[in-house]
Amino acid sequence: MGGRFLLRTFGCQMNEHDSERIAGLLTADGYVPTEEAADAEVIVLNTCAVRENADNRLYGQLGHLRPLKERNPRMRIVVAGCLAQKDQGLIQRKAPWVDVVVGTHALPGLLDLIARAEREGPLMDVREYTETFPSALPAVRGDSHRAWVSVSVGCDNHCTFCIVPLVRGPQRSRPIGDILAEVQGLAARGVVEVTLLGQNVNTYGRDLTVPGSSRRSRFAELLRLVNDVDGLRRIRFTSPHPHDFTPDVVEAMAGCANVCEHIHFPLQSGSDRVLRLMRRSYRADRYLSWVARIREAVPGIAFSTDVIVGFPGETEEDFRGTLRVVEEAAFDSAYTFQYSPRPGTPAGTWDDQVPKEVVQERFDRLVTLQERISLERNRRYEGRTVEVLVEGTGRKGGVQGRTRTNKIAHFAGDQSPGEFLDVVVERAHPHHLTARPVVGEAATPATPGTAAPVAAVAG
Repeated sequence: MGGRFLLRTFGCQMNEHDSERIAGLLTADGYVPTEEAADAEVIVLNTCAVRENADNRLYGQLGHLRPLKERNPRMRIVVAGCLAQKDQGLIQRKAPWVDVVVGTHALPGLLDLIARAEREGPLMDVREYTETFPSALPAVRGDSHRAWVSVSVGCDNHCTFCIVPLVRGPQRSRPIGDILAEVQGLAARGVVEVTLLGQNVNTYGRDLTVPGSSRRSRFAELLRLVNDVDGLRRIRFTSPHPHDFTPDVVEAMAGCANVCEHIHFPLQSGSDRVLRLMRRSYRADRYLSWVARIREAVPGIAFSTDVIVGFPGETEEDFRGTLRVVEEAAFDSAYTFQYSPRPGTPAGTWDDQVPKEVVQERFDRLVTLQERISLERNRRYEGRTVEVLVEGTGRKGGVQGRTRTNKIAHFAGDQSPGEFLDVVVERAHPHHLTARPVVGEAATPATPGTAAPVAAVAG
C-alpha cells in the first residue's frame, strides 16, 4: 500500500512492545515513518488506560488532529491499545474523525482494518481474546542491541485499582519454544539485552500446565533457558507480583550469570488494611521478608517499586505505614502515583475518595523520603568501577549507559550504543550517576556468552 505513518506511544513497556509490532506491520506494507503529523497518511495513537490523564491525553491529541483530517480526508487516524479496548465505541462517538479503533487483542488485523476503513468508513475491532500473540508479528525496534520479549499477555489477579484484566484479559502464556526461538533470533542479530515482559511475569506458564495438575509457574525454568542463549549478556524482566516470587525464581536469579541484579517489586501500599482493600495477596511484613530474602540470595541487587498514594479510604495512619515500609525496604527508586479512579475497576466506584489536597501533601512527603533514600543508595557506588551498556546520548549531552543494577550513568566519550565498558562512578544523584570511563580501557562490543561481573556493583 505504502505512504507515511506517525506512531505515538503512551504507557508501559507492553505498549512499547506492541508499538514495535504496529511499526513492523506498517513497514512491511510499504509505509515509512515520519515525525510530522501533517505528512502522514496513517496516524496511530497507541494508548494507555492506567491513569486518569491517559483519557485527557488521548482526546487532546485527537483534538489537535481534527483540522489535519479535515484538510486531508484520506488520512487514516487509528486509536490502539488499552484505552481503545476499554472505551471501544465511545472513542468514535466523542471523536467521529477516528477511522479505526483496534483493541489489545486485534493488532494482527490492523492493516486490513485500515484498508477497509477507506472503503467502508469508521471501523472497530475490540475482540476479547488474543488469537495471535503480538510477538509473532514483524517488529521495528528503536534499539539494535536491546529488545522487549513478551512471554505472556493478560493477568489473573483482580486488584481493585487495576484496569489491566479488563483491557488485556486473563493470563495467556506463549509456548516456551516460541520465546526461545525469538530470543535466539534476536541474539543472532546482535541483541545483547532482552527484557521479558508480562503483566504478572513470574506466573509465566501457569496456564500451560496439563488440566488437573498443579498450576505451577515455569518462570524459573524460562530464566535458566534464556540464560543459556549464546550472545546474550543481560536479561531483565518486568513486572513480577510479590506473592508469586517463589524460591525457585530467586534461585534462578542467583544462579544465572546473565540475569541482571535488579528487580521491580511493586509494593503499592505499606498498610495491611489498604492492601486488603486493594486485593493484594500479601501484607507489609511479609513483603519486607521477601525483600530481605532476595537481597541475601543476590548480593548487590537493586530494587525499584510502585507506590499508590491516596487509595480510597487511606488514613494518615495507613500512609505512615507506607512511609515505614519504604524506609525499611530502602528502594533504589520508586514510581509514585496519586490514585485516580478508573472506570471499570471496583475502587473507582467507592465513595471514600481521599481529598486531592490531602493526596498531594502525602505524595510530596513520600517523594521527599524516596529522593533521600535513592541518593543514599546511589552514594554506595561512588568510587566503584561498574560495567555499563551504552544506550546513546544523554539528555545532558555526553554518553548515557546503564548498569546491570539499572542505574543510569552519564559520562564523557564517543562510545556507540551497544558497547560495554567499565566506568568509575564519581558522583551520585537521586536519579543517575556521574562517571568517567576507566582510563586505558576501550569500550568493548558485546561478546557472545560473556557474563558481566557483579562484585563491583555490590550495594
